[in-house]
Amino acid sequence: MLEAGPADAKVLSVFDFDGTLTHHDSFVPFLKFAFGTGEFYGRMVKLAVPGLRFLLQQISRDELKAQLIRTFMTGVEKAWVQQKAEEYCQRNWARLMRPAGVLSVEQELGSGAVVTLCSASPALVLQPFADRLGIKLIGTELEVVDGVLTGKLTGNNCRCENKVLRLEAVYGDLGEYRLRAWGDTRGDRELLAAAQDAHFRHFHAKKKRAKVLR
Repeated sequence: MLEAGPADAKVLSVFDFDGTLTHHDSFVPFLKFAFGTGEFYGRMVKLAVPGLRFLLQQISRDELKAQLIRTFMTGVEKAWVQQKAEEYCQRNWARLMRPAGVLSVEQELGSGAVVTLCSASPALVLQPFADRLGIKLIGTELEVVDGVLTGKLTGNNCRCENKVLRLEAVYGDLGEYRLRAWGDTRGDRELLAAAQDAHFRHFHAKKKRAKVLR
């Protein structure tokens, strides 16, 4: 845990997205929504071997994520993804978002805190959700050249220690803030460890909330 800032320090409230503010992952369902069922499963077949290698611990989660991005996002226009993300948010908001999570975001905003999402999902896909929540966004950045996605990431996947690094890059010394954080998986461990006020699976049922971080 970072040392708390001065008594009058600004509060920085950081929410993970998938599984924390939502009932489940949002990115893979987004891909199915955007590309259509047939195209989605046709491309997912290409990830069968990488998926097996991940299960056998031969490649990392970040490497599998990179292959997923490459399979679906190579040569795709940024504007098309943005439009599909807007549609996805509009059509799936009610079934995807946890009401208690949305209420907590509203309460943090009402308290005067600086509020941001910090997610491993692509920022391009989450921007409509951040806009609707009225908060800032830090997410995994996709490389774009001349308006077209290359299938590569700009920088690292925004999870684990990279969440803290990205926050520092945007907000500076986190020790100058009172850091509040909400997360639900191993990928949030470093973020939660850095916070003076950490919430693990805060919006889950009590049985799931009690599960130990692994």
